[in-house]
Amino acid sequence: MPGARESKDGWPTQRDVAQRAAVSTMTVTRVLRDDPRVLPATAERVRAAVAELGYRRNEIARSLRLASSTGLVGLVVTNLANPFYSRLALSVGSVVAEHGLKTVIGNTGQDLDNERSLVEDLVARRVDGIIAVPAGADQRHLAAAAAQDVPVVLASRPPVGFEADCVLVDDFGGARDATERLLAAGHRRIGFLGSPPAVYTGAERLRGYAAALEAAGVAPDDTYVRQEQQQTGEAARAAAELLALPTPPTALFCSNNRNTIGAFRAISAAGADTALAGFDDFELADALGLPLTLVAYDSDELGREAGRLLTGRMRAGSVRDETAEDTPPRRTVIPTSLVEYGVLPQGIWQVGERGEAGETDR
Repeated sequence: MPGARESKDGWPTQRDVAQRAAVSTMTVTRVLRDDPRVLPATAERVRAAVAELGYRRNEIARSLRLASSTGLVGLVVTNLANPFYSRLALSVGSVVAEHGLKTVIGNTGQDLDNERSLVEDLVARRVDGIIAVPAGADQRHLAAAAAQDVPVVLASRPPVGFEADCVLVDDFGGARDATERLLAAGHRRIGFLGSPPAVYTGAERLRGYAAALEAAGVAPDDTYVRQEQQQTGEAARAAAELLALPTPPTALFCSNNRNTIGAFRAISAAGADTALAGFDDFELADALGLPLTLVAYDSDELGREAGRLLTGRMRAGSVRDETAEDTPPRRTVIPTSLVEYGVLPQGIWQVGERGEAGETDR
């Protein structure tokens, strides 16, 4: 079997067949079931790949998994100390509990090795499904879990290298809208504070920021971009660097509220009148004492939708409903809105309707 990547038991996986035949794993599943919806030429190519690699589906292991439910769902997050993930856990738990399931929560600390170990342990303990907020783009361990008939749903970040249901926030649109609000107020030098480029949410929010500038005829300037900040102290130092430039930005957009809080501290320390906008509403945002535009969304709904996607996929993979297993991967996007806080000249608070997002390092 030259060129085949073997599974732990020494046999090629369904994903190997899909790669060899240049199709999706779902198409391989359909061909193996003699699904008439698959084009004859495609089916022939898949069967040739099956024969070439010597692929055999492990029906015994599959039957054992489908027949023995533990009643447990794994939830893998990057920072359990973050209130966002507490809300996510509560929302997921409320949905899966309606199906008689309980959640087992694992914290990765944004470390890929920890995430890989947690996922492998959850699979070994035969959880009925996994909801994960991946730490990065290397998701081979999640793909391996899905290949072992463990339903996997991703939250906040899309799957990479395999097919899975996911629920995302409109990161691009929200960042674009907030930046457009700053542009409409007359700002042209707008700085950006964000998380590391490898973090999907940070990359999408940077893309939305840049798109708004370009649409307004303002060329994005890397001089005003600072990334890699994951804590408020780091964000405060990065914001201070921008404010100390010979020609500093007149406004800052922050890709998450750790950066927003850090930027607020730097602006206050410098006594600057820099306008501030950020992604994620957070508690006490209305008490900062400066005009503030925030991108808000319903984080509780994000968790509920992740739970609904997982329980739906679990039903689809049951012995009683095998035909539903062909349902294509689903992607849900949670919409965003702008919330503005500020002080009127008379000193009266002007407060927008608060969203439900908690503090996040996403």
